[in-house]
Amino acid sequence: MHEPTRGPSGTGTGSSDGPGTGLETRTDAAAGHRPPGSTARPAAAGKRRTGALAGAAGAVLVLACAGGVVAAGSLMPVAASSRSLEAPAAAVPAGTSTGVCPGPARLLEGTEAGTDPQFKPESDTAATSVTAAVLGTAGVLPGSRLSRLDGSSAAEIAKDSGAPAPEGPRQELLAGALAGRTVDQVTVLSADAVANQKASAAAAMKFTATDGDLQGTAAANCQQPSNDQWIAGASTTVGRTSVLVLSNASSSPATVNLELYGAKGQIQAPGSRGLLVAPGTTRSVVLAGLAPGEEQLGLRVRSSGGPVAAVIQQSVLRGLTPGGVDFITPGAAPATRQVMTGVDIQDAAGIAALTAKSGYKDAAPALQITVPGPSDAVVEIKLYGRDGQKALPAGGVVTAKAGSVTEVSLAGVPAGHYTVAASSDVSFVAATRVSRGLQANQPSDVAWAASGIRLGSQHVVAVPQGGGRELVFGALDGRATITYSAITADGKVRTPATADIAGGTTASIAVPEKADGADVVGYVVSAAGDPAYGAVLVGQEGRSDVATMAFQPPAAGQETVPVALGF
Repeated sequence: MHEPTRGPSGTGTGSSDGPGTGLETRTDAAAGHRPPGSTARPAAAGKRRTGALAGAAGAVLVLACAGGVVAAGSLMPVAASSRSLEAPAAAVPAGTSTGVCPGPARLLEGTEAGTDPQFKPESDTAATSVTAAVLGTAGVLPGSRLSRLDGSSAAEIAKDSGAPAPEGPRQELLAGALAGRTVDQVTVLSADAVANQKASAAAAMKFTATDGDLQGTAAANCQQPSNDQWIAGASTTVGRTSVLVLSNASSSPATVNLELYGAKGQIQAPGSRGLLVAPGTTRSVVLAGLAPGEEQLGLRVRSSGGPVAAVIQQSVLRGLTPGGVDFITPGAAPATRQVMTGVDIQDAAGIAALTAKSGYKDAAPALQITVPGPSDAVVEIKLYGRDGQKALPAGGVVTAKAGSVTEVSLAGVPAGHYTVAASSDVSFVAATRVSRGLQANQPSDVAWAASGIRLGSQHVVAVPQGGGRELVFGALDGRATITYSAITADGKVRTPATADIAGGTTASIAVPEKADGADVVGYVVSAAGDPAYGAVLVGQEGRSDVATMAFQPPAAGQETVPVALGF
């Protein structure tokens, strides 16, 4: 048996006539063979044996040298093309800033499970409006507008000047404003990028009614569409109506899948997957048709294709008495810490008396926790008020079961504005219920405070028009400094003011109706120091109306994506 020869790379080679061999067999005279009939001489045979041995020794030497080359090659430095390098970040053009605003609340009627919902007029006094603020950068105000979902114009905020951003020192802040624009459907705020920087913009929708089954105030931020979002706070028991509204403001179809979590675990609901939302349209889903009789319901909304804006319109009717209306918006993704501010808690004795009556169990403030993972979460809950932390009567630690929703009462603390902080070693989702009204058989209202993000620099906060409005800030572990500047309807950003908030407290700042004679439509808010959180709390003088909106993240600025090249 012959050993194969090897090339520089160690790959076996052979002739075209057969398998390659290390020693080629030769049949000519040079190899010691004689023609047929010849007589071999002993001396010649000896020479042939000597030559064969020498050839074999030479082959062994060649193989040994080849093996040495291969072994030595394995010790040489790896070629640069095979090294692992960090993927560089490449700048991509900044896109349009987009916020989808919910349409008016509608009263559900005669809808069977599995059918498209039917709505009827909500009341004679219902009114819905959108307030927006757009911040200019480098002395240029971005082109911005409020449009209907189908793309038709509803109101122009600022025209695109087409002028490049001037160079040099930072210019004075400019603003575009839209104050209380009446709307009758889903709308979209859009603001163009300037100097390859995403525009800072925000809008808020407000619904009010003083008669009918949907009495109360509901307010919601106009949200950036997403392919993955979490909503907590829905209910599908008798007298509670929850309608998931999916809006697609993109040019691509969206296919939506829902994951539902109840008090007893995850709910496998037929009809919860493969929901198609065409571009420029809205689809409504009655959650009672998917998960009936759930006192607490958590929801994950995932879409493929186009991103969607998701919001739950929820209303309560206790017999014939209106119990409130709200738009429940997505909160922060699952994390080991969730923070909600803008939580208004009423008198403890009044809450205890009201919730003791039949049908009023959910009229108390409560924290709702959804644990999507396979492990239980031991959650520590802290409430921070104006004077510091307040202890919950039932204690501040609870075990939330995996794959389910757990509700924790927040009643029993003194009345006031609070920041709720919940933490665990297991990721979870959370939201806090806020209620107003302490008289049975009298209209009341409800709102859900979504978990928010830590404040940074230059958040644009839209403030709905009319009624009482407050900015609520919470600092948890240490002192924070908040700087806030009013944006007025005449397009000016007013002189900033500063608030110093002690760690472990919550502070409230009343929003004036006007600043220097112009309506206040929003604020530019920045925070420094230890972590701080913020929300807008909305009410109505002389009524039990309430709504709360967590601050939105600031504009992302220039965007980058990692780019890897390969073959």
